[in-house]
Order: sequence, then structure tokens, then C-alpha cells
Amino acid sequence: MHYVTVEGITKAYGATPLFKNISFHIEEGDKIALVALNGSGKSTLLKILCGKEVPDEGKVWIHKDVTVVMLEQNHNFIAHKSVLENIFSQDNPILNAIKNYELLTDEAAGEPDPVKLMEAISQMDELNAWHFDSKVKQILGKLNIHHLDQEIGTLSGGQQKRVALAKVLIDIGFEHKHTLLIMDEPTNHLDVSMIEWLENYLDQERVTLLLVTHDRYFLDSVCNEIMEIDRETLFIYKGDYENYLERKATREEMDVASIEKARNTYRKELEWMRKQPKARTTKSKSRQDNFYEVEKKAQSRIQEQQLELNVKMSRLGGKIIEMKKVYKSFGNLEILKGFDYTFKRGERIGIVGKNGVGKSTFLHLIQGQIEPDSGKINVGETIIFGNYSQEGLKVKEDVRVIEYVKNIAENFPLADGTKVSAAQFLELFLFTPEKQYTYISKLSGGEKRRLHLLSILFRNPNFLILDEPTNDLDLPTLSILEDFLLNYQGCILIVSHDRYFMDKIVDHLFVFEGNAQVRDYPGNYTQYREWLREQEKNKSEEKKEVKQVAEAKPVATEAPKTRKLSFKEKFELETLEKDIEKLEQEKKELDTLLSSGNLPYEQIESASKRIGEVMEQLDEKGLRWLELSELA
Repeated sequence: MHYVTVEGITKAYGATPLFKNISFHIEEGDKIALVALNGSGKSTLLKILCGKEVPDEGKVWIHKDVTVVMLEQNHNFIAHKSVLENIFSQDNPILNAIKNYELLTDEAAGEPDPVKLMEAISQMDELNAWHFDSKVKQILGKLNIHHLDQEIGTLSGGQQKRVALAKVLIDIGFEHKHTLLIMDEPTNHLDVSMIEWLENYLDQERVTLLLVTHDRYFLDSVCNEIMEIDRETLFIYKGDYENYLERKATREEMDVASIEKARNTYRKELEWMRKQPKARTTKSKSRQDNFYEVEKKAQSRIQEQQLELNVKMSRLGGKIIEMKKVYKSFGNLEILKGFDYTFKRGERIGIVGKNGVGKSTFLHLIQGQIEPDSGKINVGETIIFGNYSQEGLKVKEDVRVIEYVKNIAENFPLADGTKVSAAQFLELFLFTPEKQYTYISKLSGGEKRRLHLLSILFRNPNFLILDEPTNDLDLPTLSILEDFLLNYQGCILIVSHDRYFMDKIVDHLFVFEGNAQVRDYPGNYTQYREWLREQEKNKSEEKKEVKQVAEAKPVATEAPKTRKLSFKEKFELETLEKDIEKLEQEKKELDTLLSSGNLPYEQIESASKRIGEVMEQLDEKGLRWLELSELA
């Protein structure tokens, strides 16, 4: 089925166009990644497809049976309402039934009213909503969303991002047969286990997808096509990320050759133009018009996206950082318990672990921003920290990009004694001369992140601390950052959920496993995940062996399997007890009646038939009561 046709659309803000005359199609089942430099119009194009923006020129056609659902960077939640109310904000009978049932059975709300619970269960049965309810529970559980009665306004930005993702996944699952799912950086604020679950979920659901992401492993796992906006033009590549890089490199080589050819032609035509008389013939005018096209081509240039800087790093002494018997906790939450480590020159350490286990706290401790409960952290005298935090760029007043960087330093020193000017350094990080004179307030969110990163590196630190550096950065900038860090001679400490980035940069990992346990793993992230899977496989085999041994023993020695009954099962158990009591009473009365010997034949026949029905019901309900009792 044909979902979307985009024909010749153009969009500009002011005099600067984001993209010009671009066209593409989306078919059912397509999974497309949209990549471009920050500020090139990725988010704008997504909003045009959603109907939230209008192109200056061109047409967008969307099939009448297709519903467009978008996960945006900014969420329009109602702050004073609960997580559950925001997730189930649509007025739909199935969603309303699930919301009502979940509100009643939420453990934080206490024991539910039996009558209301029975009504909710009955409504779920009527709408056949149980299957979808289990899918909702899976989504909420995998995204670590549990306190559904909590006000959305009290959640952190990362928690709100996960709620927004859950809402989108629930919305596309319950009623829309034909859905185009648009996602803008869906993996931000997700830990690796969540990202891997989302990869599998999107693959199983077979959705039609258009997404913007910086996570190259996620892109490779989910998408089969890449669209790139480059110099206001759209390029389409079938296949994975590696194929995209190869074909893009080939295209740029052809562009360079084409520009060089245009420059040779331009030199000849320029000489001809200078010799031309003012009076124009038809033939000469045609050639002059062609000259201006050649001139435009000849004066274009391909932005180099490699960064080859032999950095003259600030001197790093023999002593880096020593951590001796460091303890840190917040109430009952233990972060470090007797942690020992001595950092070495040139180390590249990745920090991984679930959210809330103390990764950011560890970074603050090293920099002296918070104090340990006990133990010592000795920092070498020559250490100059470069801290790229998630808080983002802080500017007291609105200034131009070039002015902001020059306020840090006019030049960046290189190892060979030469210097790179602030303007040249900005160009290496893909800020064109025109963009350098833009006010910071006019930059896109991704451009601000890129400027923040650049400003940290421009200070020439010798110990880099990068807390989620890849969030909101575009793929060209990530490639530049990776090249810079691979040539960097100082120490690097990185917290990141970007597996591709971690694999490329780090030598070993600090794995925060929770409960103050920190594992020093000698390898990159992919190697760690493979080791972890191997450990889980071994545990699974051990459990299987234990189970086989247990099954070989007499049944009497087996421990009873127990689990907590659901609210529905509890209510059923209570109802069964009452029903059995009533049936036994009725059976007793019928027995008395039949044994009296004074009944007419018709009544004896009726009572005998009824006692048979009662006995049958008692057997059925008794068996179910035994089953639930054993579970309880």
C-alpha cells in the first residue's frame, strides 16, 4: 500500500533554505532513517509530514486510511495529571476500559472496591481487551514506568521521554491498521536494555517507520533505507549504514570531480565573457546564461567532514587521579563501597549501567563537585577537566557563535607549534562562515549541543568527562567527535548508551551493576554484552540441570509452587467460596426434600434433576477453588 508521496517541497526560514525541491515516497512496511547535519531541516520535514508545518512550495499527499503518529522531542503533557491519565488521554472504549482497570488494580491505590473491580473485569471481557492490556503492561514494564498515579510534572526529562515513547507505542497498537510512525531521537534517555527491547518491538510490530536517530546500531537494526538532506538536496540510499557511507563517499568523489570540471570550464568561459561586446546576439546570450550556471557550480564546495588535528594537549603529569577506599551513598542507596582505582595516562573508560545506579554521581565525585562519605580522591596538579554535561550550553546574554568561542580563546594550539583560529576550529565542526555569525538563540537544539561540545574541546583539557555526549548530535558531528577523540592523548571518561560510539572509543568499562558493585570489564561494550549473554546462558543451563534433578525426585519432596494471585483471581476465589456455600446449602435442602417421602412424582423428578445440576456445579467450582487455593 502506498502511504505518502512528497513532490518538490521547499522550506526556508528567512533567506536561508533548509531544503529545496525534494521528493520521495513511503510505502507500507518501509523503515527509513532520516539523517542530516543539525539545522538542515530534519525536524521541520517530520513536522510537515504530520501537518504541523506547511511547505513553502510543493505538495504532500498522505493516503486517507493512513494515520500519522509522531514521537517528538518536546511533549505536550498536562503537568498536573497522572502518568496513566496522560498515556490514556485518547477517548477510546478499549483504552478507557484498560485505564479504569489499571487504576483499580494499581497496588499503590490499595485494595479495590470488589463491585467496581467486577464491573471493570466485565467491561474488559466485553471489549476483549485483555490481550491489549498485556501488551500495555509489557511496554510500561520494559520502559521502567511503574508509578502510574504519579503526576507527570514531577518526573525528570528522561522519565517524561520514556512516558511519551510508551504513549506512542500504545497509540499505534490498539486501533490503527495503517500507521506511519515518526520518531525523533527515540533512544535518547533509554538505557541499552531498553534500546535493544525497542529494536525487537519495532521489528515484530512491522510498523511503517520514519525516524531520526544518532544511534547507528539502532539504525542498522531497525531501518532498511536512509534518506539524507545534504546541501539542501535529498539523497536516498537503500541498505544499511555501512552501505550508506560507501555510496555517500562515492557520490562526494563524483561531486568533487564535477566541481573541478566546472572550474576548468569556468576559467575558459570567464575569459570569453570578458572579451564579449555589450551588444548581445541570441547565441551569445544563451552562452552567457549557461556561464552563470557553470559559475554557480564552480563556486560550490564540498564540506570536509574529517578532523585531523594533532592536538597540543595541556601537559599531563605523572599523577592523574587516585581513588582510595571511596564510599558514597544517598540514604539507603549505596553508590560506591570501598572503591579503589588509579587512573593512567591516556585511558579511555566507558561507564555503563542502568539509570539511577550512580553513574553521574561518580563523575561529580571525580571532579570534586560532591564529597565522598569516606575515602580519598587525589587529583593530580596538572589535571584540567573538560566536562561535557547534559545540562547544555549556558550563555549569560545572546551573542554570535564566533564571539562566544573567541571569548574562550582566539586560537587552538597544535603539536607542531602552529595554531588553528577560532573560525577555523568552528569550520572543522561544521559551522560555516555564515553560521558563525548567527546568534546562539537562533541555533537548533542539536547545533547548540555541537557548540557546547566544541567549546569544551577548545579549552584544551587533558581529562575529558563526557556525560551522554551523543544525545541530539547528528551523525556527521559524531563522526568528527570520534576522529577527534581517537587522536586525543589525554584521559577520557564517557557515560553513554550509544553502543557504536562506545565500541569505537573506549578500552575498558566500569559497569555499575547496582548495590555499590562496580565491575572493571577489560573490553568494549559489544564484548561486554556478549560476555553477559554467555553468563546468562550458563545460568539458564544450570537452572535447567537443577530442574531436571528436582523432577527426578519423588513428587512429595517437591516444594509447592506459589505466586501472588492477581486481583481478578482473588475476586474469583472469594466469589467461588460464596457460590460453593450456597450450592451445598441447596444440595442439603434438596436431600431433605427427597428423603421426606411425601412429594408428588413431578416434584421428585424436578428435585432429582436439580440435585444432579448442583452436584455438577459443585464439582466444577470445587476444582477451580482448589486450583486457586494452591496458587495462593
